[in-house]
Amino acid sequence: KHPDMKKLAFQARDIHSRELITFTWIPREENSHADRILNDALDGMASVIKEPIQQNFLMERLISGEEPTTIYLVRHGETILTPARKFSGSGPLNPELTDIGIGQAKAVAKEIAKFKPDLLFASPLRRTQETAAQIAESTGLKVLTEDIWIEQSFGKWDGMSVAEVSAQYPDEYKHWLASTSYLPPEGESYDEVSARALQAIDQVATDNPGKKIVAVTHNGIIKTAVAAIINAQPESIFHIDISPCSITTISVWPSDNLMALRGCNERGHLRG
Repeated sequence: KHPDMKKLAFQARDIHSRELITFTWIPREENSHADRILNDALDGMASVIKEPIQQNFLMERLISGEEPTTIYLVRHGETILTPARKFSGSGPLNPELTDIGIGQAKAVAKEIAKFKPDLLFASPLRRTQETAAQIAESTGLKVLTEDIWIEQSFGKWDGMSVAEVSAQYPDEYKHWLASTSYLPPEGESYDEVSARALQAIDQVATDNPGKKIVAVTHNGIIKTAVAAIINAQPESIFHIDISPCSITTISVWPSDNLMALRGCNERGHLRG
């Protein structure tokens, strides 16, 4: 409701008790005073000019000729935990790729080579290192390992299924689903992962303006980055699925660090 109407409502409530008040409908054409109030309110709304948000400048960047830093976020291939949708974080389990995962890694490596990237980064976990090794072979690039690309820590939940977590940690699991700021027991919140993902992207873009960068990373890093870049609600991460060895593409313009999502969860290379 309009702020002025809220004030009137509070004033009316304080004048008399509700039991002594009755309401009668008056047609608009018989109530010129109400019509004037409505017109004033609409005029007031029309006069408010909001500052343009950063995304409104994307069209200018696309036609400016400025070369953005292009970052290809590649999720690792399948592990033994992937098909069962078990929590697979940065814990000690550190599973390797399955035979299917190795096949996926070879397929995405072939696709990435077409982009002629300049640098290749990877999380230190085994599944990302094995995926990155395939990309290194197809591109001739050296794998640069950085901890900032590591997966979210799920703490005590690592390796457990959703059914197991909801049964053994019912209250904690409900809190985790209700808030991206909630930390699993001995784990890391999605908000913390989001901040780390954006820091990683910003750092790579700042250090390598106009370059093509590949980062082999994880589901949590990629989907929190996507949500943040498009200014989606933090809870939207629960509606984003990043497939093994899919490619998510982000552009960052050096002049003002504007970020744009250019492609998400692309996996056509896996359908051959």
